[in-house]
Amino acid sequence: MPYNKLNISGGKAGVLSWVTHGLGEMETAMLRNVSRLPCLFKHVALMPDAHLGKGSMVGSVIATKDAVIPATVGVDIGCGMMAVKTPFKSVILDGKLKEFRHEIERAIPVGFNDHKEPVEASNTWHRWAAFDKLHPGVQDRKRKAMKQLGTLGGGNHFVEVCLDTDDNVWLMLHSGSRNIGNEVATRHIATAKSLHDLNTLPAADLAYFIQGTPEFKAYWHDLEWAQSYAMKNREIMMSNLVRSFNRIFGTELGLQSAGFGAEARHPFTVNCHHNYVSIEEHFGEKVYVTRKGAINAEAGRFGIIPGSMGARSFIVKGLGSADSFNSCSHGAGRKMSRTAAKAKYTIDDLKKQTTGVECRKDKGVVDEIPGAYKDIEEVMRAQNDLVEVVAELKQIICVKG
Repeated sequence: MPYNKLNISGGKAGVLSWVTHGLGEMETAMLRNVSRLPCLFKHVALMPDAHLGKGSMVGSVIATKDAVIPATVGVDIGCGMMAVKTPFKSVILDGKLKEFRHEIERAIPVGFNDHKEPVEASNTWHRWAAFDKLHPGVQDRKRKAMKQLGTLGGGNHFVEVCLDTDDNVWLMLHSGSRNIGNEVATRHIATAKSLHDLNTLPAADLAYFIQGTPEFKAYWHDLEWAQSYAMKNREIMMSNLVRSFNRIFGTELGLQSAGFGAEARHPFTVNCHHNYVSIEEHFGEKVYVTRKGAINAEAGRFGIIPGSMGARSFIVKGLGSADSFNSCSHGAGRKMSRTAAKAKYTIDDLKKQTTGVECRKDKGVVDEIPGAYKDIEEVMRAQNDLVEVVAELKQIICVKG
């Protein structure tokens, strides 16, 4: 489906939207504010899973010239997905789903939990050398950050075991930069706001750093560090997940101490951010591309688009759409808030909607019920000009933070 060009009253730049449903007043106002930024490049690209966020829509792609907007990146810097296709069929899992779920929960700390001591891969991570250059306000957080490297977190973060349509077993997870990413982001957002007369901005949460300033340099350093932390976090969790798989099923999936490489026995591995910034060339110019709930879908690049606890997920290959800044959606997207989901749905509803999935079915995860999310099938249809589906997955185990 091609995009729609939205005519938003009061906006200075265009909004190209892949959203198939109508946008409300709050969504329109948020888009208008972003479109009025003087640093905006070309237009805003709105992915089909878009919904309200802080400052800008989750599911928006914002390209800027000589500036970066920290609140648009958000506080979970580098949040994203990782998936590994194993060489095994579903028969290997027979009778051991619950046992494997509990093994995963022992191997990977979830929620606010962390490792009692930093794991070996955390201790040897080379990016700790740059920690003392991070924002002064986080210098007392290093030990906590080391212990959280290789942990899931809470909210919509998850670990899943899935089957594709050819009955292959996949391991998949969703997480980001944990508390240290939040701490870094929060401080830089405050700094950005202090540099502007907020009355001159479309919204306070759109305060930005200008390239060439000390504040921009400090934020860019911390942003890149946190994005690397998030990537490493997923790698360590996946290593632990594969080790757990080996213990339970007596397999020998190959691992390397530095991650997954050519010597590993994985037919396919992908690790991608969906809350981040990168420097890219679009329409002949170098720009900063902020994907706030979107993934890079340049031609030939693989990505992951998850559904919900009871819906399908998709491994995709980008088609390189220039108008979307080579982007696509990062998931189904919420259609109701966590508070609204808790008010509407019961534990019985959760059990019904997660039938066939080995997972928690208690009030602590009712806000993550599939009914709180948009229809992933509709989202995928809306972006068939952005990506090609290469695998369809359905979870059979889901561990939530």
